[in-house]
Amino acid sequence: MVRINIRWILSMSRNNKLARAFYTRSNVLVVARELLGKLLVVPTADGTRVSGIIVETEAYRGPRDRASHAYGGRRTKRTETMYGLGGTAYVYFVYGMYNQFNVVTNVPETPHAILVRGLEPVEGLEWMRKRRPGQPDSNLSNGPGKLCMALGIDRRLDRADLLGNEVWIEEGSRVPARQIATGPRIGIDYAEEWIDKPWRFWIQGNRFVSRKG
Repeated sequence: MVRINIRWILSMSRNNKLARAFYTRSNVLVVARELLGKLLVVPTADGTRVSGIIVETEAYRGPRDRASHAYGGRRTKRTETMYGLGGTAYVYFVYGMYNQFNVVTNVPETPHAILVRGLEPVEGLEWMRKRRPGQPDSNLSNGPGKLCMALGIDRRLDRADLLGNEVWIEEGSRVPARQIATGPRIGIDYAEEWIDKPWRFWIQGNRFVSRKG
């Protein structure tokens, strides 16, 4: 199992938010890969930090990508967030049960986004356990719906500025290329020739990755 030095990450990351320029780059695949090792923070109402290290991501490159909500230039009340400025949170509700947290990238009117699929808990474990009662720590945030429940992410954070104070991402640590695995995205059987694009990225050996292969 890949071990992450959490103490070091906290000492280096706290209050060191990613800059806008990190998100507005044109290559969503590069951003998705570089989000690995970064720290996603969602404070509680009283300011308590609840956070986790990003260990798994998926890139979506609309409007050409058939797996993207913005395929073909689709614009709805839900997908409009994807057309915003890089560094915006895109949160949507699926299956009538789960929220999914995404990071919008690139410049306005270019609908690129990255789904965060897995987090390794770092801060606020007592909050995560309350929100995911009866679950072992290993099952708190190893999936896109699970991590949203654990961190208290819901639709109220849709369109939140990731440079603001509701939800943000901090520097964390750089994950060496040799520790990063790639493979097809999950649950996109409808995407035809885009199904096999290796646009899912994860930290090899990390137990909070939602699916190991």
